[in-house]
Amino acid sequence: MTIPPDNARPAPTPWGLIILLGAMTGFAPVSIDMYLPALPSIGKTLGASAGATQATLSAFLAGMAIGQFIYGPASDRFGRRAPVMVGAVVYMAASVLCALAPSIEWLIAGRFLQALGGCAGAVIARAVVRDRFGHTDTARVLSLLMLIMGLAPILTPLAGGWVMLVAGWRGIFWLLAGFGVAICVAVMLFLTESRSDETAALARSENPFRAYAELLRQRRLIGYSLAGALNGAVLFTYISGSPDLIIDQYGFSPQTFGWVFGVNAFGVIGASQVNRWLLRRHHPDYVLGRASLVASGFAILMFADAATGLGGMWLLLPLLFMTLASYGLMQGNTMAGALSVDPRRAGSISALMGGMSFGVGAFASWASGAFHDGTARPMTGVMLVALLGSAAAIWLLALPRDQAGD
Repeated sequence: MTIPPDNARPAPTPWGLIILLGAMTGFAPVSIDMYLPALPSIGKTLGASAGATQATLSAFLAGMAIGQFIYGPASDRFGRRAPVMVGAVVYMAASVLCALAPSIEWLIAGRFLQALGGCAGAVIARAVVRDRFGHTDTARVLSLLMLIMGLAPILTPLAGGWVMLVAGWRGIFWLLAGFGVAICVAVMLFLTESRSDETAALARSENPFRAYAELLRQRRLIGYSLAGALNGAVLFTYISGSPDLIIDQYGFSPQTFGWVFGVNAFGVIGASQVNRWLLRRHHPDYVLGRASLVASGFAILMFADAATGLGGMWLLLPLLFMTLASYGLMQGNTMAGALSVDPRRAGSISALMGGMSFGVGAFASWASGAFHDGTARPMTGVMLVALLGSAAAIWLLALPRDQAGD
């Protein structure tokens, strides 16, 4: 197919900016994965049930979904730097509240506030990328950010376990408070303002509700956003359901589970870097369309194995690996496509995508748990429905007609 002009000569990789933006997007994965090993200890210390303890994760996801709708328009109106620093301060204060929480109710509230602050980083990092790069280079840079983010599921659970040995579960939240301080200082010192004058003028001329209303009228944007959210729901479903599947159903030890979790994270990282290589030759929409079909195929095979039990876990786990890897191929391209629809509203688009992703992901995680029957069928069924919906959104709504058939 024809390579677009901005794909012919890739822009030099600004590694300093990539590392800073990667750290900004790390609020969510670090805050979730680091405290997962501490959940049983938190429940015992605060005298909370397993359901109440699990609600600390649900509260965090809810805060991530809601807060993004605030920071996106704010970054278009006031610039990229100030909202990130405000969010980092809120995150830091909420982390201290979590560290000092005397009850599970206080911890749930603290986690919600922590997410309200931390979501600023991811929203604005995506907007900064679109400020600085064209469509194809945006997809490349977002794939690099996924490389950095992908290290979180591998490293942070291990770090959380070590911190617990030294300082207990409260020490994890003190460490997260320090992370918030570090991001605030780094943004203050190293992140230059990237919002354009055109974006600022448009943001001042319309209220956030009008901005979102304008965006929701754009068919391609809805397609990219739904595709990304539904593909992301596969990862949320896996995170919430994998401990039960791998430890309780398949009988692996918690230590072996950590290795399985890490291998699947490497799959996502590897796929995101394969995406960078593919983008040297193909447009992001071309890669996105084909990846959605391949992912759907693996999901169909995985659900068939779970439903029939013919291949057992030794077939299901490789299929799960391949299905999860689609996240690395699709997320950067859906984000780049959405941000290219209306670059003047990059902050609002980033917020819309992030809010939809966490909202759909939380619902998918709930659905997988609600239909739990002691087998892999509910988890793989939810993944299959999500990926089929993602492919439909891409081919029916997102892809321009001239590229869908290239």
